[in-house]
Amino acid sequence: MHISDGVLPTTISLAAYAATALGIGLSLKILRQEDLPKIAVVTSSFFVASLIHLPLGPTSVHLLLPGIVGALLGPAAFLSITIGLFLQSILFQFGGLTALGANAMMMGLPALFCGFLFRAIRGTTLLTNTVAGAVAGGLGTLLAATILAGFLYTSGENFFGVAKLALVAHIPVIIIEAAVSAFIISFIFRVKPEMLHSAPRQQHGITGHPSDHCHD
Repeated sequence: MHISDGVLPTTISLAAYAATALGIGLSLKILRQEDLPKIAVVTSSFFVASLIHLPLGPTSVHLLLPGIVGALLGPAAFLSITIGLFLQSILFQFGGLTALGANAMMMGLPALFCGFLFRAIRGTTLLTNTVAGAVAGGLGTLLAATILAGFLYTSGENFFGVAKLALVAHIPVIIIEAAVSAFIISFIFRVKPEMLHSAPRQQHGITGHPSDHCHD
């Protein structure tokens, strides 16, 4: 699902880079030092999972994980995904450096949206968290595929067919990611539920204040 160099018009690539720089800046502004280990683990998982590609005509499909990344990291998800995509680009030539901004927007924006959505609907029980995880996982992939199609449409008529194929090809991926995300969230909820909290000063007795513990 990575967009390669030379596919997008220069103006679109530059605009995507500007938006990505803004997203990274906002992520860094709210980043907490105690979240760095979790960000590292989630970023490495995203990096490895999205390396496995299945060719499909002129495009390919693979796990994207924007929904689960957003659910686990919240606003830091954009930074995590951008780092993962950058490393994939320079180490394995997946995507391209000129298209890095567009790829980051394509996966980072759904991650941010799904992160907020997950926290809004997850409730307090195992069932509601599992369902919220499934919704975030599936919706994240759907949104990423839709943004990809939109970017490809800006590239001209030669890419219209590829854009349509990319949307259709990711239908099974949406289902798989919903199931994977539901499993991951349910597992984390049972063994380490504090990982599902990314709001400022959540459950940190040293740096936080007692009044902060009422926030999710």
